[in-house]
Amino acid sequence: MSGKLNQEKRVVWRPQPRQAAFMRRLEDEALYGGAAGGGKSDCALAEALRQINIPHYRGLILRKTYPQLSELIDRSYSIYSDFCPEAVYNESKHFWRFPSGAKIYFGSLAHASDRYNYQGKRYDFIDFDELTQFTFDEYSYLFSRNRPSGPGTRCYMRAQANPGGIGHGWVKERFITPAPPMTTIWETVKIRFPDGHEEERRKSRIFVPSTVFDNEILLRNDPDYLTRLASLPEAERAALLYGDWNGFAGQVFTEWKNDPDRYLDRTATHVISPFRIPKHWRIYRGFDWGYSRPFSVGWYAEDTDGVLYRIRELYGCTNTPNEGVRWEAEKVAAEIRRIEREDENLSGRTIHGVADPAIYQKNGGESIGGIMEKQGIYWDRADNSRIAGKQQIHNRLAFDENGKPRLYVFSTCRQFIRTFPCLVYDSSDVEDVDTSGEDHIYDELRYVCMECPVPALKKTGQSLIISADPLDLYRQASDSYTVRARFK
Repeated sequence: MSGKLNQEKRVVWRPQPRQAAFMRRLEDEALYGGAAGGGKSDCALAEALRQINIPHYRGLILRKTYPQLSELIDRSYSIYSDFCPEAVYNESKHFWRFPSGAKIYFGSLAHASDRYNYQGKRYDFIDFDELTQFTFDEYSYLFSRNRPSGPGTRCYMRAQANPGGIGHGWVKERFITPAPPMTTIWETVKIRFPDGHEEERRKSRIFVPSTVFDNEILLRNDPDYLTRLASLPEAERAALLYGDWNGFAGQVFTEWKNDPDRYLDRTATHVISPFRIPKHWRIYRGFDWGYSRPFSVGWYAEDTDGVLYRIRELYGCTNTPNEGVRWEAEKVAAEIRRIEREDENLSGRTIHGVADPAIYQKNGGESIGGIMEKQGIYWDRADNSRIAGKQQIHNRLAFDENGKPRLYVFSTCRQFIRTFPCLVYDSSDVEDVDTSGEDHIYDELRYVCMECPVPALKKTGQSLIISADPLDLYRQASDSYTVRARFK
C-alpha cells in the first residue's frame, strides 16, 4: 500500500496474493480466512484505510471483547504510523484520526445488548475480526449502521474468521455452504414503499479462503509455525491448518460424522438415506417449544437393537438463524397432526411424545401442553436433566468397533444436520452446551434419548477413526492416507 498522505510515498505494507484477491472484491459482504495464519488481521487494518482521504469517512473494526483488540491495536500502530505519521490514536475513545479528518474506530460487542451502543451512528466501512465469535443478531444489527457518513463514500462490510465459536453455524450457513469459495452469493430482498409498491433489491457476499500456506512471509519468518499447527489435536488441526468447517475446537459433539469418504471405515457416519420403517419399530416424538425462537419437533424410530433413527423433523425457524416463526400452539399441533396423518412412516402408528415439562406451566392462562392436548397431540413430561441427557447423546453417537453408532439421522433432516454439529460449550459451565446458540433440536433430541437410555461403550478394543492428513504426518508405509488407531 502506497502512503498517499506520506510525502515520501513509501510502501509500508503490500498484500500477498491471497490478501490482494480479498481486497479486490466488490461484494457488499466478504469473509476472509477460514484457517490460522492467513494474514487476516493485516487485511482488516489495511482495508479500513481505503477511504481515509475523505474527511467524513468513518471506519469501524470490531472484536468480541475490548481486551481482544489489544493485539490488533498494537499492529495498527505499526501500519498506520508508518503509512501516515501525522495520524493520531485517541486512547480514551479508541480511534485513529487522520489529517483529512477521517477516523477509524476500534469497538467491541461483548454482550448482545452492546450493539445498541452503536445506535444512531454511521460507518462507511465495518469489519468483524473473528466473525465466528459473534451471533447473527449482533452481525446483522450492524447492517443498519453501515451507511454513508457523507457524500462520495463506499459502504460495505468485511470479516475474518476461523472455524469454531458460538457463530460457527450461521457463518458457515451464510458464507461457506451456499457456494464454492470465490463464488458470489446473491440474496434478494423485497422492499415495500409507503405508497404500496414493492421493489426487489439484491445484496452480494462471498467467501475468500486463506490458510497459512498463503502466507509466505509468515512461513519464511517462522517455519516451525506450520509444524505447531500440524501437531494440534485432530479437530483443531483440520480447522486451523486446513480450514475444515466440519470440526473445530470447542465443538461439543466431536463424535459427529457426516463425511464417510474422509474415514478409513466408510460405515462411520451418522447421516443415512431414508428408508421405510418396519411396523413393529417404536416411534418417539420429541418437542422443544419456541415462539420468538424456533420450536423443534423430531420423530425417531427405535429398532429392535435399541438404535434410534431421526426420520422426520418440523423446525419453526425463519430464514434468519435462530429466529422463530411465531406460531401459536394450535398451529404447531395442527401441523404435527397433518404430518403424522400423511407420512407413511408415521401414519397409523402409536407415537410416544416427550417434551420439556415447561410446556405445562400456566402463566396466567392455559398451558402450551394443555392447548395441544385439545388438538389431539399428547406429551409426557421429559427428564430434563441437562448433563445426563448430554451424556446419553454422546453414548449414542459413539461408534463401536464395527463403525456403527446408536443414533442415525435421515439425510432429509436438514435442520438437524445444519445446527447440531455447531453446538459449542458454555463459557461459564464447561460441561454444558451454550444455550445462546441454536440448541432447540439438541434439546428435543435430549428428551428422547432420556426416554430410552443406553450405556456407554467400553473403550477396550474400540476403534478410533483418524482423518486424512495432507502433511503425511501419520502416513503409513502403504499408500493409504488414513490409519486406524486403537485404545490401549
